[in-house]
Amino acid sequence: MSTETTMNQTTKKNNFQEIKLEVFERKILLKIPKNEQDIAFIRKINYSKWDSTWFHWVIPNFPGNLEIIKTYFNNRITTFIEHENEVIALPNLSEPINKSKNEVLLIKTKSNRLRIIFGFNQQLMIEIKKTPYHTWDTKNKWWSIPFSEAFKIGIIRKIEELNLPYSYKEEDNSPVNSFKRITAVDIPNYKTCPENLILKIKELRYSSNTEKTYRMALEDFINYHHTVDVDKLNESHIQSFLRHLVMERNVSTSYQNQAINAIKFYYERVLGGLRKTYFIDRPKKEKTLPVVLSEEEIIAIIRSIQNLKHKAIIMTIYSAGLRISECIHLKIKDIDSNRMQIRVEQAKGKKDRYTLLSEKTLQILRIYFKEYKPTTYLFEGQYGGQYSIRSIQQVFIEACKKAKITKKVSVHSLRHSFATHLLEHGTNLRYIQSLLGHANSKTTEIYTHITTKGFDQLKSPMDNLSI
Repeated sequence: MSTETTMNQTTKKNNFQEIKLEVFERKILLKIPKNEQDIAFIRKINYSKWDSTWFHWVIPNFPGNLEIIKTYFNNRITTFIEHENEVIALPNLSEPINKSKNEVLLIKTKSNRLRIIFGFNQQLMIEIKKTPYHTWDTKNKWWSIPFSEAFKIGIIRKIEELNLPYSYKEEDNSPVNSFKRITAVDIPNYKTCPENLILKIKELRYSSNTEKTYRMALEDFINYHHTVDVDKLNESHIQSFLRHLVMERNVSTSYQNQAINAIKFYYERVLGGLRKTYFIDRPKKEKTLPVVLSEEEIIAIIRSIQNLKHKAIIMTIYSAGLRISECIHLKIKDIDSNRMQIRVEQAKGKKDRYTLLSEKTLQILRIYFKEYKPTTYLFEGQYGGQYSIRSIQQVFIEACKKAKITKKVSVHSLRHSFATHLLEHGTNLRYIQSLLGHANSKTTEIYTHITTKGFDQLKSPMDNLSI
């Protein structure tokens, strides 16, 4: 039976004095005539809300809630229905799920989180709350945690220990629609980024990456409204563009935040407008765990690379925990073989730092230096100058293919792997934070949730039971 009542709105407005109570495993639907005293009572129940589409109240089916409602309304209840099954329809699943009572649904989302849908169970809730970055969705009445095989296995073990049935699904990863960013090819009057935005960014000494991001985001905005003059764009245009990003383009929360920042920067910092809130809902950042490579996988990747320069680049990034942009900016003078350190200048946040110079990496770099003879940058392109980021990405992709790595990884995964492997070998988090250049220790602490060291020694309490 559907989670939503199938009666239409006309029927709902009839039978005005009816009090109808429908009970599902996770929620209670209550339809009552308008009465201020009754409404005040319902609002005192935590997380209760009014559904204006179906003209009923939705109340979580937490322990005691049903009894409180039945006691309060008593013999005024005209219809009482208790459902055994619940049909759950989610946009990124190919078909609705018929969830039975006490069943736990585990759904891996496209944003790499594990959604956990179940009726109230205190022990399972306690287990979920042990996981970092767990969240409770008050609207949809489900929990979610970052997806990792370790977390998934841990939750399933707890479900089995509680003797609950469960099923596991994965959301469809195919694109939701065909909407794309408007380019100069799509419209005849394509507008480029206002010059005063670029000048302001240079004046404030923002990074080239910030300049590129803001330029592209603002062009995206002004060309979405390409029939409107830039000077006449207002708050309503901003809101419609951001809705377009979410509802039609299905962009990431990161890009949505970048678009908001670029627009606010233009109107407030460039045009000199007062700081204001545009009544735009900033999305919560999706907190996912980074993917890391094992030490064996790192070995396989490095061994698969035959080109000396390519091998030196990948080894340098991994052994020093560098961002790809930091690698291409390295200069010959930044390699300090006496102190076995690499100096990283003006990295993210315009900060300098020192990181590790591996002895094995130094050996490769010396051989590479004699053969390629770079002049300024440690790694230079075919015709001099900085080596291409795209070329490094392509080298890494090819190396992963040859090493038969099936994980969804990028060059940045080498940096995550560097930090995780240091932690697994007993390095203090404070030192790792310094090597990575993290301003906040909480950023570094994420690696404590990735490491699998000691995980194989954990034993489920179920195995201690005499059954």
